[in-house]
Amino acid sequence: MKPKTITEKINIHPRNLDRFGYNFEQLIKENPELKNFVAVNEHNIETIDFSNPAAVKALNKGLLINHYDIKDWDIPKNYLCPPIPGRADYIHYLADLLASSNNGIIPEGESVQGLDIGIGANCIYPIIGNAAYGWSFVGTDIDENAIQNCKKIIAANPKLIDTVSLQLQTESRFIFKNIITPEDKFTFTICNPPFHASQDEATKSSVRKINNLENTKTTKPVLNFGGHNAELWCEGGELGFVTQMIYESAKYPMQCLWFTTLVSKKDNLSSIYKTLNKVSAVAVKTIDMAQGQKTSRIVAWTFLSETQQKAWKF
Repeated sequence: MKPKTITEKINIHPRNLDRFGYNFEQLIKENPELKNFVAVNEHNIETIDFSNPAAVKALNKGLLINHYDIKDWDIPKNYLCPPIPGRADYIHYLADLLASSNNGIIPEGESVQGLDIGIGANCIYPIIGNAAYGWSFVGTDIDENAIQNCKKIIAANPKLIDTVSLQLQTESRFIFKNIITPEDKFTFTICNPPFHASQDEATKSSVRKINNLENTKTTKPVLNFGGHNAELWCEGGELGFVTQMIYESAKYPMQCLWFTTLVSKKDNLSSIYKTLNKVSAVAVKTIDMAQGQKTSRIVAWTFLSETQQKAWKF
């Protein structure tokens, strides 16, 4: 029996290239190693085992070649292998947010510059943002190895050389300090903050995630499924990180149109809104996103009045 075609995923952003599921036949042509991981599930739908890091990486390579014309993409062992459709949704919702400050028109081109906080080893947000809208990026991280891997990805894909630059954050307790200089102007910041407050919490979450995906009971985390320490946890967890980001953002009120971050835990929202109120953010927006069983949201804030937003030069 021929596997079923996946119908449209209505909870994915309308411009997401994976809205109609994965075309495995095409993706295997782009990355033949993916063939080893594709199987037909009990619903007669082709899929992969999303708890297997090698399978997810093989899928990502195929998607990056097919959708974004990215060759020779790889990440070191134990680093976060991001779900590309979810990362793409963030970029597309961000484009809609920028359009709201630009007479409903999505601004495109290199003059739209994003600051990716915690770019990781995968360089995913700059890759998608540049391919979809021609945006340029500065990517920061506290991890030298992650920065070095991004350099390899950029060098292997010449179209990224002039549009993505990298900066090591040498003081891990800071987010924008050392990065935003007095001359800088960023159209937006983008961030996928560490979710957890400790390594133990991150490990337990990884085990839960695998059990949910496989419908089994395991007590062993798959190390390279979860990601590198700095990508997964920090002191204070997601709330601590985002709170620090908000307080620091208030020091650069005129240098960024929209500060944004993912917020995974809904319970953190009320505290985040209180902090944004304390720093006198002029406008705050929350954008809901859903990917599969996971619900997340983007929280965005600006210190610019509507008049200043409209006057922003894209």
